[in-house]
Order: sequence, then structure tokens, then C-alpha cells
Amino acid sequence: MAKNFVAELQWRGMLHDAMPGTEEHLLSAMQAAYVGIDPTADSLHIGHLVSVMMLRHFQLAGHKPFALVGGATGMIGDPSGKSAERNLLDEATLRHNQEALKEQLSRFLDFESDTPNAAVLVNNYDWMKDFSFLDFIRDIGKHITVNYMMAKDSVKKRLSSEAKEGMSFTEFTYQLVQGYDFLHLYREHNCTLQMGGSDQWGNITTGTELIRRIGGGKGYALTCPLITKADGTKFGKTESGNVWLDAKRTSPYRFYQYWLNTSDEDAEKYIKIFTFLSMEEITALIETHKEAPHQRALQKRLAEEITVMVHSQDDLDNAIKASNILFGKSTSEDLKQLDESTFLDVFDGVPQAQLPMSELENGLDMIGALAAKTGFLGSNGEARRELKQNSISVNKEKVKEDHTITPKDLINGKFVLLQKGRRNYFVLVVN
Repeated sequence: MAKNFVAELQWRGMLHDAMPGTEEHLLSAMQAAYVGIDPTADSLHIGHLVSVMMLRHFQLAGHKPFALVGGATGMIGDPSGKSAERNLLDEATLRHNQEALKEQLSRFLDFESDTPNAAVLVNNYDWMKDFSFLDFIRDIGKHITVNYMMAKDSVKKRLSSEAKEGMSFTEFTYQLVQGYDFLHLYREHNCTLQMGGSDQWGNITTGTELIRRIGGGKGYALTCPLITKADGTKFGKTESGNVWLDAKRTSPYRFYQYWLNTSDEDAEKYIKIFTFLSMEEITALIETHKEAPHQRALQKRLAEEITVMVHSQDDLDNAIKASNILFGKSTSEDLKQLDESTFLDVFDGVPQAQLPMSELENGLDMIGALAAKTGFLGSNGEARRELKQNSISVNKEKVKEDHTITPKDLINGKFVLLQKGRRNYFVLVVN
């Protein structure tokens, strides 16, 4: 094989556990492995990225990756790490989500080439939808004891939790359905390895047990650690929720900022997991960062690599330009190039005032813009003082008291950015 996949995961900090013999099995020939992805949304979020990166490393090592969209399991709900049962989706929604996920996955995995290790997308709904309940409990259920299922951590934790609703029979059967997926892929595609987060170990080993008892073969399990942040807050979450890969849900600017704002400790860990930089490049970067931590070399390179990978070089360039508007030297032209969602992201939390368009049509004087009409500054007198001291800017350009704001000043046809000094911003929203 071109690469030792297990060794690659190991130095990157992406290996939590592997069944004995997994490394030797993968070194013996090209193998197939899969990762299950929950299709409850039409976008992946960065919590999914670790397992997607595992699939990409698997393909780069010469093996064949399968991405399994859990259409059937998405209708049930996995109890692992959950304290309550999830909402169930209809088939039309699941199909829509599947197509959206494939498009995102194709940025990481090669589905199109005619090489033997081209990636394949499968949906377990396709083989589960015609499986009758009686057939399933007769052909699959009889091979696994309740004792075996109860011993799994995901089940034990849920049953011992204080949640009043307990655990439904539907969720209890989840590991059997996931185990059957592994057996099905083993039989149909000679898929011998299932990978996932460390919380999936119990579900994965149920699959290896079914392969042994029903398939008469051997399956392997490999898990990656659950990603954490050094400060104890949840990885992939912000005040506004998940960090999504879909630009409509999380703008490229906000996505870039998420990685740029990671701590030194996290950046050193993440750059190994979320980029394809070599060990030599990462080691050199870590050294450079340690010599001048304030320059944030690790965070910048991490944010650049992952933004280009998930979005594009243009999106990265625009995110950097948008970041410089707040923290660097930029012009009114730079401001006017921002699309509305990026503008709102950059100035999220900045005080605003609404004004009708009629206020600008005859020219809005600066005293009105700063105080009388908006309340940005406390009084007309304060507005005059600040203007005399040359500390007021409109759309990043310094102005005097005789300046008037007109519709020509509008960014995206609706915003004007006022600024006092270097850091004090105010947004006029013109309707």
C-alpha cells in the first residue's frame, strides 16, 4: 500500500481505538471501509468533519471509502451520547438531505474517477425499507442477545440517566440496525471496516459480531476521539449554534473566524486533524508559532487551509478582506464589495439605528447622523466636538461637519457604517 493509514491517524491524534489486527488487515491489500453520517439536516457541520477526514485519508492510502447516509437509522435515532429521542424525518426530506450531503462530501472524496478506490455513497434506507419486521427479528435479532445489547455503554448510560422518558424500544434496536448495515456492506461490497467517533464503538462492534455469527467472516472497528476544546466548551458550537459547511447556514467569513479564534492549544491539535499538511510542515509551523505566538501563525494557516477546502480560494480571500475591515486598514471600496450576509456577520452586535430612505434623499447632515436622528453619540455638542477632532468616519472615510450622507453612500443599497475612533462602530440601516 502507498501509505499506512493507521500510522497516519496515529500521529495526527485521530486514533482512539482499533480492533486488534486492523493495521495488518489494511496493509495486506486494498480494503473497503465506511462511516455513517446522520442525514437529519441538509448540511454537514464541523462535528462531522473528523470522520470525513478519516475517509479522505483512507482513500489517499489507496483504500475504498463508503459514505453511508443513514436514511433508515435517521428515522429511528441513535441513543449514543443523547439524552432524548430525536425527531423522525420523512423520506422526501431524507432524500433531499442525502443529495445535499453528497455534494459537500465530493469536496473531500473522489466519487467520480474510474479508479478501483473511487468513493461510493450509499443509503441504508435502500436496503432496510423492504425488510419486514418479522424477517428482521427472525433473521437478525435472534443472533444477538438482550444481555449483549444491554451491556453497551450507550444503552447503560441512557437507562441509568434521570431522564423520565427512559429509552424507547425503537432506540434500543438502533444498534441492531447499524450492525446490519455493516453485515450488508460486508456481503455486498466486501466492506471489512467500520469507522466512527469513539461513542460509536458499541454500535460498530455489534456489526462485527453479526459478521462473525451470520456472515462467517471478520469485520474490524476503528474509532477517532471525540473532539473537545481546551476551555471545556463544545467544539463546533458558537452562540448562534452549529458551525455548518453550507455557506447559507454559516457564511465563509464566520467559518473562517471560528478557526482563526481557536486557542493556541486547540490550534496545535486541530491543524493535524483538519488539514492535509505533512508532519514536517506542521512541526515547522508549531515552531514558528512558539517563537511569536502573537502573530497566530497556526490559527491563520489552519483557518486558510480549511476555508479553502470547504468553500473556495475566493471565499477565503473575501473572508480575509472582511476581517481586515474590523482589524486592519481598509477603504470604502472594500466595504462596498461585501455581500449583505457578510456585512451583517462582520458587524454582528454593533449598535444600529433604522432610518427611512427619505432622510437620505436630500442629504443627511452629520449632526443628525451622529446624534439627533440615531443616538450614536450622546448629544449634538459631542457630535460637533468629535467632528472637529477628525475622529469620525463614514464608510471608513474621514469626514467633517459639512459632509452629508446620500443614497450614494449606501452599502448593498441599505447600510451606512459610522465610526468614532478606531473601534467604535455604528450601523445605519436605511429602509
